Formats: sequence, C-alpha cells, structure tokens
Amino acid sequence: MMYRLALMTGAALAMIAVSPASAQSPAAAVQDGSGGPDSVSLTIYNQNIALVEDTRSLTLPSGRSRREFPGVSASIRPETVGLSGRGLSVVEQNFDYDLLTPDKLMQSAVGDEIGIVRTNPGSGAQETQRATVLAANQGVVLRVGDHIEVLRDDGVPTRVIFDEVPANLRPRPTLSVTLEAEGAGQRDVTLTYLTTGLQWKADYVARFDEAAGRLDLTGWITLTNQSGVTFSNADTRVVAGDVALINPNNPYGGRYPQPQRVPSRGNGTEAGGAQGLADVYIYPLPEPVTVANNQTKQVGLIDVANVPATKRYLFEAHNFGTEETPRAADVAVLFSNSRASGVGTQLPAGVARVYVNDASGEPRFIGEDQVPHTPTGSDIIITTGQAFDVTVQPRVVSTAAEPTSRYWISRTRFVMEYTVRNARSEAVTVEVRQHGLGRDTRLSAQSIEGVVQDANTIVWRVPVPANGETKVTATIVTGG
Repeated sequence: MMYRLALMTGAALAMIAVSPASAQSPAAAVQDGSGGPDSVSLTIYNQNIALVEDTRSLTLPSGRSRREFPGVSASIRPETVGLSGRGLSVVEQNFDYDLLTPDKLMQSAVGDEIGIVRTNPGSGAQETQRATVLAANQGVVLRVGDHIEVLRDDGVPTRVIFDEVPANLRPRPTLSVTLEAEGAGQRDVTLTYLTTGLQWKADYVARFDEAAGRLDLTGWITLTNQSGVTFSNADTRVVAGDVALINPNNPYGGRYPQPQRVPSRGNGTEAGGAQGLADVYIYPLPEPVTVANNQTKQVGLIDVANVPATKRYLFEAHNFGTEETPRAADVAVLFSNSRASGVGTQLPAGVARVYVNDASGEPRFIGEDQVPHTPTGSDIIITTGQAFDVTVQPRVVSTAAEPTSRYWISRTRFVMEYTVRNARSEAVTVEVRQHGLGRDTRLSAQSIEGVVQDANTIVWRVPVPANGETKVTATIVTGG
C-alpha cells in the first residue's frame, strides 16, 4: 500500500527526496556495472517460461571482484543462472529483487531520522523538521520533537527527505556475481537464465473464398511480457511444443501443473521452414524486437495467398443410437500446409479465425477454432460452427447378437440408417462418421460405400441434392 505521504497532499504531490550530500549508490561496494545488456536474445516457450541470453562487455581486474548485472528479469529463476566468459569462474551470485519504492524506502527508515519539509500554501514559506520514523505499516507514525505525529493528508504540501538509500533496495532487479578472473582486461561475458513472465501464442486469420476454393492466411505471434523488465532489440525465437518442467515447490519433484495441452495433429510428411530442436520446433522472428514490460506485441509469422481450400460438412455419431430429432452438421474450412499449397511450414498451435466476404464484398467473421501443433504437409481443419440447414438423423433399424465360435467374444450386428437433409439451394457433400466400434468391424449392405478409417471410425461421404435428402443404410458387425 502506498502511504498517504507519497500521494496527493492538497493540490501538490508529496515529494520524496534523498539528500545529495549523504546519498550512496547501493552498488557502492562493487564495481559499477553497465545499465543493461549490450545484446540479448530470447527463446520463449509455450509454458510461461523463457531462456534469456544476455551478453555484456566488461572490464575486469585480475583476481576476485564483484560485479552487478542490473536489468535482469524480475521473474528470474536464480538457480538457473549460468555465466561464461574467457578466463572466468563464478564464486558466488546473489539476486536482489527488493525494489526501491516509496513504501519500501519508508519501511527501511523505521528507527531512523528523516527530514519533513512543509510548505505554507499561502506564503510559500518552507519549514523543515527532523523526525524519527516509529512505524510504517498502514500509515506513517513519527516522533517530532517531544510529540508523536501521524503523517497524513491534511492539505499542506509536504515532502520527505531521506539521508540515504538503504543498501538492500535496488532501483531495478539486480544480479550480483563474485567472479574470479585469470587476468585483467576487457572481455565479453554471457549471462543465461530462465525466467517466468514471458509468454507467446499464435493467432491466424483466414479469408475464405468458397466460390474460388481459395483462402488467404495470415499468422501472428503475440508476445506478452510481465517479467518486470524491458528487453530491447532482442533476437527472439518462439518454441512450439511442450517441455517438461519440475515444480520446485513439490517435495516429490512433480511437474508444474500445465495448461491443457494442444496435441499435434495431422498426417504431415514434409519438413517445414521452422528449425527443429529435439522434438520441438523453433520459429525465429524475422527481426529483433523490443518487448517492454507489461506490453503485448504482435509480430508477423506467415502471410500467404491463394491457398487451395474447401468447405466440409461433418456429422459424428459417437455411439450406436437413435436420435429423435435431426442434428446440425458441423461446418469447417479445410486446407493443407504443404509446400504445394503455398504454405510449406509447420503451424504452431493457436486460434484460427475465418472470414468470408458478403454480397457487398465486405469481410464477415464466421467462426474460430483451435489449431493444434501441425507438421508440414498436414490437412488443417478449422471448424467454424454448425450448419442449421444441413442435418443428419441416425436411427438404429435393428440389433442382434452375432454368433461366434468363442464364448468369451461378444459381437453385435447393427442395421443403421442415416437420413441426411440439405435445405440449401446448392448440393452438398456431408461426411458422416460413426464411432464406437470394436475389434474386427465388418461392413455390409451399404447403400453408399463407406471406409473403416481406423479401429473406432467408419466414414461415409454422402452427396445430398439441393433442397433434398439422402438416406444411408449399412449393416455393421462390431464388438470384441
């Protein structure tokens, strides 16, 4: 809580000053460090963690010395710090994150004397008194001469003068390192550490032209910095894929609770433009970026036009059953991120938003979907909503136990009927998927040829005329 001392007093702002005659830098006991890194690079992961590589040119004496590194992240994980440089070894390191604020300055002055300067609003005359700070909890209690006073907002412009800045307070998060140098001279030192507070996500905008069967795709990387420090002109990479993180607060070494993972999806067989590292992909941003603290920044990831695309209607039955009312089919936009399509790169997980042009040529938003991590050469499916004028109604015509020669195996014969209706003015094709299969599924008596896509799915592609319907019938023997 900011003390009223440091808020508005009357029409003027209460000022807090440090007496120049006695002010001391908190780094007085060590060699002055640079104000920040000469160069910095960031590798930002999906899981609110980033690797910072901070390079500075330092002039060091031979032997042991202590050096400060201001400008590191306030959310640094100190146990991950590494420092490298020619002829250097690290003896000790400390991370000071007790920041210099009016609150902290007053709390540190408890038991000490400060100066109180009050200005007469009428005459402008100033009066200075010495006071001892007795407490600074939910207000400031002072001993002034022979009486106790509470510093309060009483309309009299007031400022406070402190004799010095406490050594434990820093203007910004600071890492101090005791180094052992083999010789004196200037050398480049690289500081690496992990920090929380840096995150990224991908967002996509697809402009779909159904008549032309094409879409334009734009992708953005959104960076969010809440680390407590600004990173200037940083060479930045983002990593698609999750890495294992251990929770240091769990005595049994458990991993951090993770947000729901977005799995990879697709049948990709091509290498893309992103850099592979182990089993994750790294996307370098095209140029250095400055990400200010408490800032969200967007940087272009992909921008391609005239990608072949189609619209798909999909209905999924997750078990064998009769539905009393027709159910709307899902509608989605499909395209490939293969080289032949013009995309030719892996797509990190993100939200894809689809727009189509209306009759006047204006873009209209029709829906959004989560795109998982997708290797190059995969089919991308963006489900935009439900088509209320395209419906499917499954019905179980009959069921019967299927005789088997092995008593421990149970099999069932389903006779199914799917009524697919289309109230649109043009013909459509609806993909009907039946799930809930068992081992050794057999299909027979199909009115339209279907495919057992995997151990749990049968797929029919059903053509439906404009303002009409198509009935699909099939006998399915399944079980296990």
